[in-house]
Amino acid sequence: MRTQGLSFVALLIAAAAFAAAAAHAGDIGASPSPAASAAYDPAALPAGDLGDSIKLGRDIVMNTQQTMKGYVRAKLECASCHLDGGTVAKGGSFIGTASYFPQYNRRSNRIIALQDRLAECFLYSMNGRAPNYASKEMVGLVSYIAWLSRGTPLLSTPSPANRFIEPLPSASPDLAHGATIYKQQCSLCHQASGAGVAGAFPPLWGDTSFNNGAGMAHIDRMTGFVMHNMPKNAPGSLSLQESYDVSGYVLSHGRPAFAGKTLVENSPLPADYY
Repeated sequence: MRTQGLSFVALLIAAAAFAAAAAHAGDIGASPSPAASAAYDPAALPAGDLGDSIKLGRDIVMNTQQTMKGYVRAKLECASCHLDGGTVAKGGSFIGTASYFPQYNRRSNRIIALQDRLAECFLYSMNGRAPNYASKEMVGLVSYIAWLSRGTPLLSTPSPANRFIEPLPSASPDLAHGATIYKQQCSLCHQASGAGVAGAFPPLWGDTSFNNGAGMAHIDRMTGFVMHNMPKNAPGSLSLQESYDVSGYVLSHGRPAFAGKTLVENSPLPADYY
């Protein structure tokens, strides 16, 4: 773990050096970053512990149910909302994300680090519990997101190219219309019951879905995500109104309540751990 922590520091230093060099050359913002063009290539990863940590982070994102047993209660993978491991623009992309932190968080009314944001995902979207910040799993997730973010200037603001939230219609969603769209476009994968198919398609409501505090529980987020990415066999085929109505229908169903009084604990470590 000590080696992984030092390796991650080295990655951040390298990312800063890369960003500074690119800025000096005047090409930041003029062309896609290496992460945006190369996305994730296992053959391009650093050798040794750092590369292994990045691989672990990718594996957790893609196979959360298998790799994070005991930490998740929802039957989702991180990749359910962060498509292709967070490499799809407007599909929950992680590209650049590490460079946006630390940042102010309105929900908690404080400055948060990337680890805090990942903890939120486990608590809300996964309806589970957060891993220890010093654990190999948390370090792996941060390493993976930092790797995807290489080439993005540190302390940047999120790229508009990755923003999927769209202005919503002024009227309330038409739930009856949403039910029709769901039956025609969504039920084949997510089932009429909304329970999804284990290992393939995530549940959209019910006891095994994300809780009511998750990002996708907000209709503006779900509407934009659906409009840009769903259905999987024809992404972008639904209009804003159709996406709004079907999202309203999905969110009209019950789901777990966020357990806000649950304590988040990190195990104490001896000083020589560091």
